Amino acid sequence: MSNVNLMCEKSFSQADQEIVDVFMEFQQALIDKNLDKLNEMILDVPDFINVTGKYQSKDEFLSQIGDGTLNYLNFDILNPTILFDDDNAASLIANVRLFIKINAKELRVISNSVVSFEKSSEKWCISKWEN
Repeated sequence: MSNVNLMCEKSFSQADQEIVDVFMEFQQALIDKNLDKLNEMILDVPDFINVTGKYQSKDEFLSQIGDGTLNYLNFDILNPTILFDDDNAASLIANVRLFIKINAKELRVISNSVVSFEKSSEKWCISKWEN
């Protein structure tokens, strides 16, 4: 059962749907604490921004997912817009309603998310997640 919901009435082109699908898969991997999948989906970038707005390394982010500091519980993606820079770079812009537990405190957050994607080995990967 998925804890990721797309709340949108518009239909997407095939290219746009690919990006939406990757973002939804990413969010489900966060909920499932699937560190192998997350490691595969996030590019090795100098700084990754988590839901708290904190800049951190990919390894630090994944460590906080694995040790239970960050617990993602549910995501609702609200009316995403997809923009392509070229065939190898895209962005998803959406409000994301999420339920998260940080250090045992449960929060409900609505985040203005901008997610940057880059193609790596013919797969879309996340290079930045700004909230």
